[in-house]
Amino acid sequence: MKAHFVMMARYNAWANARLYRMAVALPDPLYRRDVGVYFKSLHGTLNHLLTADRIWMRRLTGVGDHPNRLDAIVFDDLPSLTAAREQEDKRITHFVEQLTESGFEEFWDYRTLSGTPQRQTRGEILAHLFNHQTHHRGQAHAILTMLGITDPQPLDLLIMQRERTA
Repeated sequence: MKAHFVMMARYNAWANARLYRMAVALPDPLYRRDVGVYFKSLHGTLNHLLTADRIWMRRLTGVGDHPNRLDAIVFDDLPSLTAAREQEDKRITHFVEQLTESGFEEFWDYRTLSGTPQRQTRGEILAHLFNHQTHHRGQAHAILTMLGITDPQPLDLLIMQRERTA
């Protein structure tokens, strides 16, 4: 199980880096344009992803700041958001790498943003974290297409795996 989650943490960082490289190529007005998705724009979607990861990592580690709203804009400029994303991806990868195999099966207690107590295994929490990232990266990828990027780079796990073995 650990090998799977290490791969997912590395994939998460790889896909985020790829997505951010595409985002930085956009003019700022396009990057911020409301295109009608849940978090409005690419800017809102990328901020949500960082916010959600910070919330989950605070729950898992007891360390780190995060807003108490899922639609928070934690960084208003893309360079700062990019740097924070890179740091959070390193933090997630390090956290997963340092867990023992049995650590993924241990139950973890936490509270939702509204204060409701929850209990899940770390593995279930991490599965959600990575699935959530993939879900919203898919939206961000679609936003790039909506904004005129005719051939955005693929973010598939398989592409990363092929690159790593080549």
